[in-house]
Amino acid sequence: MYSIIVVPPPTTEDTGRPAQIRLAPGERITFGRSAGNDVEIPHEGVSRRAGEIRAQGAYWILSNLCAHQTYVVENPEGAGEHVKVGPGRLEAPVPFEFSRIVLPAAGDLLAIQVWAPRHDYLRGGGGLDGETTAPAFSLDRGKRYFAVLAALCEPRLRGAPHAPLPTVDQVVERLAPVWPAASRASVQWNIDYLAVKLRLKPGPDAAESGPRLNGKKESLVSLALRFDLVGEDDLALLREPAR
Repeated sequence: MYSIIVVPPPTTEDTGRPAQIRLAPGERITFGRSAGNDVEIPHEGVSRRAGEIRAQGAYWILSNLCAHQTYVVENPEGAGEHVKVGPGRLEAPVPFEFSRIVLPAAGDLLAIQVWAPRHDYLRGGGGLDGETTAPAFSLDRGKRYFAVLAALCEPRLRGAPHAPLPTVDQVVERLAPVWPAASRASVQWNIDYLAVKLRLKPGPDAAESGPRLNGKKESLVSLALRFDLVGEDDLALLREPAR
């Protein structure tokens, strides 16, 4: 069964290579400028033997065979998430389902797409008898605080991982269709409530108030995207009235 799909960068030259290369677990391909590679990249800024991709079950590993250039593996769905593979690094594991290997090449940035669509899951219960585990983050998607969180995360979920976060006024404007009574005070209250609910700062009844949380919105969005507390599907809430 194939587990990894490699999509080479486009080229103006006819190299006779397929549009996609499918790898089964244990199979590998090399890429580089030389014609002896499985994926030939005819660019003077690419090493003759630049790297190797090997399928490893439900994920893949990348070897950087270049002696002087760092490769970056980006997660297009991860709001800026990436892995750097330094010169000479062998068998670096890449956990992303959709990946983009970015090769710096004499002023150009070339991209190799790698897909890992195979998902392996634990079958059966697999757990022990007894009390269930408490959820790490208890969020109600029907509440207004979750709509505020979705509005804060929206720019980065829309594919702009480094986009500045919306201001409180912009969040108020974004929520107006689903929450007409939203105001600066109510939105700010929900942001403060989220910071407590997600344990970024202690609650008002705590013995110690703790240090002031600077960059509160940035911390909330970073946590929410890192642990998938908000996804693209949740942006539909910005079109539906919250309870």
